[in-house]
Amino acid sequence: MAKKEKFDFYNMTTLKSYNLDESMRYQLNMLDNLDVFTRKHCENVANLTCRICEYLNLSKKFTVYCTTCAYLHDIGKLFIPTKILQKTSSLTEEEFNIMKTHTKIGYNICMKDLKLRPYAAGAIYHHESLDGSGYPNSLTKKDIPLEGQIIRIADQYDAIVSKRQYKSHIDISETLEILIEEAKPHTKQETPNKLFSLKKENNLGKINPKILKALFKVVIDDIEYEIYCVSEYIDFLDEQMKRLDEIDNYHNKMLYTKKDTEKQYYKNGINLLLKDGESIENYSQISYEYEEAYYNRKEKLDKLKEEIKKIKKLKI
Repeated sequence: MAKKEKFDFYNMTTLKSYNLDESMRYQLNMLDNLDVFTRKHCENVANLTCRICEYLNLSKKFTVYCTTCAYLHDIGKLFIPTKILQKTSSLTEEEFNIMKTHTKIGYNICMKDLKLRPYAAGAIYHHESLDGSGYPNSLTKKDIPLEGQIIRIADQYDAIVSKRQYKSHIDISETLEILIEEAKPHTKQETPNKLFSLKKENNLGKINPKILKALFKVVIDDIEYEIYCVSEYIDFLDEQMKRLDEIDNYHNKMLYTKKDTEKQYYKNGINLLLKDGESIENYSQISYEYEEAYYNRKEKLDKLKEEIKKIKKLKI
C-alpha cells in the first residue's frame, strides 16, 4: 500500500494546505480562550470539515471559509458553566437547556466582532437538523446553509468518538451506524410536541446523506493510514526479532564452544548486532517484549482490516 499524507485522528489540527493570513490567525486564536477539551473538539471538527469539503469537491475558498466556521462553532461555550460543560453524567433538562444556549451565544460573539462576523454561521447552524428537530431555531433543510450541514455531521461524529474514547479505529463502524440512522427519513409517528409535528419533514432525516458519504471516505482514509502505520511497525518488529534470534544463536554457540578464539568470534558478532540499551544480559527480555508487541499489532491489524470491510458494506 502506498504511503498517504498523514491525517492524525487525535492530534491537533491545522490548515496545512492553506496560507493563513493575519486575520485568519486571529480568528483561530480565539480557541485559546476555550477549555482544553472544547478546543480539542473544535480542532477535530475543523479537520473533518476541511476534508469533507475536499471530498465534496467544494472550492478552496469555500473550504477555507467552512473550516474556519468549524473552528469557531463552539466559541459560545466560553460562557457555559464549567460544571455543565465538563459534566460526565447525563445533563438534566435544565442543564441541557443551558448548554443549548451556546449556539446563540457563539453567534452573538461572532456578530459583535468584525473579524469573526463572516464565520457566525458555524455557531448558529451546527445543531440544526434537516427535519426541523434541531436547535436553536428548528430550521429545515431549505433554511440550513451547506456549511451548517457539514459542520453538524463533523461535530456529531467527533462528539461520539470523543465520548467513547477510541484509541484506534476499531469498532468505529458503530459510530457510523448511529449517523446512518440520523440520516434516515422519519417514519410517521405521533409526537407530543405539536409545533414540531407541524414543522417536521417526514421525508428527511436529521443529517445530509451526501455529506455523510463524504465523511465515510475521510474515515476510510484514516483507517487505511492506520493500517499502513501498523503494517510498517509489524515489519520493523519482525526485523528486530530476526536480529535478536541471530544474537541468541551466537550466544548459544558461545556458551557451548570451548575454544577461546571461537568464544571471542561469537562475542564480537553479538556486539555488532546489539543496539543501544541492549546487552547479552537483557536481549532475551527485549526479544520477548518485541514478540509480544508483534502479536498484539498483528491482532490489531486483523481487526482494522475487518473494520474497514464492515464500513464499506454499510449502506447510507
